[in-house]
Amino acid sequence: MVHLARGRAPARALALAAVCALGLAGCSMSLPLMGSASIAGVDHEPTGTIVKTSVATTSTLSNNLDVEDWRRARAALGTALDPQGNGATVAWDNPQTGRKGTFIPVAAPYPVDGQVCRAFIARIDGGEVKEIVQGSACRTGGTDDWAIRDVKPFRQS
Repeated sequence: MVHLARGRAPARALALAAVCALGLAGCSMSLPLMGSASIAGVDHEPTGTIVKTSVATTSTLSNNLDVEDWRRARAALGTALDPQGNGATVAWDNPQTGRKGTFIPVAAPYPVDGQVCRAFIARIDGGEVKEIVQGSACRTGGTDDWAIRDVKPFRQS
């Protein structure tokens, strides 16, 4: 009798393992949802879209600036327009492209819709292309980032 009981223990363990394996295998099976096969024109392949944002990628200052030029110029813009700053000209450059420029704050900061804004003149030296533009920018959401509101070619008055 003792010999028969020992023979059942491995068989019982094997049966338990088989039941667990079948149960877990069901987790990896995909069954179509009721009615999904009858929907015409629906692609069942999961896809997605990555939307390009313009937060730090494109310059609203000049079409002649690449992403890295604009990153460096934006940092200088924030320093130049800082209401706590001294109003001095702030320069930026990108040794990789050879582009450089300056920002000159031209007026005291002023409020617009609860944001701090300031006018500026920017000089951009892109090698063959040189630009002087005027515009204004506002600090966004209490951060150190400034969003350019408007920009146009500089006209001396």
